[in-house]
Amino acid sequence: MRLRLHATSWLACGLMTACAVGPDYHRPRVAVPQHFKEAADGWKPAEPNDRHDRGAWWKRFKDPELDALEERVARANQTVAGYEAAYRRARALVAEARASLFPTLGASGSLTRARGAGRSANTPTGTNAGVPTVGNVQDLSLDATWEPDLWGRVRRQVAGAKANAQAAGSDLDNAKLSAHAMLAQSYFQLRALDATQRLLDGAVVGYRKSLQLTQNRYVQGVAARPDVLQAQTQLALAQAAATENEIARATYEHAIAVLVGEPASSFALPRVPLAATPPPLPSELPSSLLERRPDIAAAERRAAAANEQIGVAISAWFPSLNLSASGGFTSATLAQWFTAPHLVWSLGPQLVATLFDGGLREAQTEEARAFYAQGVADYRQTVLAAFQDVEDQLVSLRVLEQEAGIQQEAVGYARQSLEVVMNQYKAGTVTYLEVVTAQATLYSAEQKLAGIAGQRMVSAVGLIKALGGGWDPPPPPADGTSR
Repeated sequence: MRLRLHATSWLACGLMTACAVGPDYHRPRVAVPQHFKEAADGWKPAEPNDRHDRGAWWKRFKDPELDALEERVARANQTVAGYEAAYRRARALVAEARASLFPTLGASGSLTRARGAGRSANTPTGTNAGVPTVGNVQDLSLDATWEPDLWGRVRRQVAGAKANAQAAGSDLDNAKLSAHAMLAQSYFQLRALDATQRLLDGAVVGYRKSLQLTQNRYVQGVAARPDVLQAQTQLALAQAAATENEIARATYEHAIAVLVGEPASSFALPRVPLAATPPPLPSELPSSLLERRPDIAAAERRAAAANEQIGVAISAWFPSLNLSASGGFTSATLAQWFTAPHLVWSLGPQLVATLFDGGLREAQTEEARAFYAQGVADYRQTVLAAFQDVEDQLVSLRVLEQEAGIQQEAVGYARQSLEVVMNQYKAGTVTYLEVVTAQATLYSAEQKLAGIAGQRMVSAVGLIKALGGGWDPPPPPADGTSR
């Protein structure tokens, strides 16, 4: 009697109040600073909110060639295509999990001809009952089964699948953001190498003129043989450096080809030295920018999915109710199918509970709780890494801007020094070694300045990526609500 009362109460809970066992999800708290050390004040703790269009952030660099390449990434990048397929699979898993909320209907039919002992339904009266007979049996049935979601197991699975699908969507957004950023960084590094190549080509031309001048002075008896050898060595070193620079440029060109989904063998970019400068930063950066980082959103959604698995594990401690029904007809001839004597049906519930499993459910529950704790730790670590990423890019941009100004002055001084030393050499007051030193100093300073220009562009792209796709705040939705 008591068992029947408990079973009745369990059934009432499932059908009337829709009980769902397990903890409800709350976004994990993360201890973060109120502002960035390397930027202006005005930041608040970030919360994942990445579901909006980031726009074509690369257009702020005003480079048509880069714009054309970036447009090809979304269409042809195979890494992005893989994440897009994973997102579609995750959405299909949501529908798969939701299907368990509904009954399952099935139909079956059979036609059997069998030989057996005794009289069949078609055996005429008076026939010996012991003579083997041959007869037909025709069956048609409809079946329905349903397991009510008494303890919220299926609802937890659906919620977890939705959270995983949202995480997969954020992974797709992150793959797009990473591919676009990697392309922009590779592009600017290639353009910086084009600028370096122009300097090296100019150095080769300058060293060749210096060699000709030194050879003429040697023929005239003004310069010594070691001066000619030094000029030849300097020219050869510049030619070797120019060749080595070609290898680095080709590597970046091949990387860009892969990013736009084209074989490296058939892809080429024209040589255009870098002339762009990073776009100016706004005076204030709202913290909502960090909220739209897709990797943060993906980590938070995976923590939510892991939380739902705790409820799924806890639901295994409670009994499950299975409802089944079937009906149909069976007879030896089709004409007898729809007559009452040949109608068969069954209907009944089944309550199933596990009494002993050797600690399996307890272990599964503990596993689910530990997996959720791991997801929370991963989420918090992702947030902290995001703050570090932004700090790194901000300080890089600030220091590189200062370094570029100082290096520009160094190039001016080195150029003046070379002009003075060259005049002194022509006048015979200094040795060629001093000319070599002045030339090497100038070209080294110019190459470093070109490298700094490339690093500044790479850091600017890195900051855009660290902020989730730019520093412009997302436009408010048309209905005034958040997405």
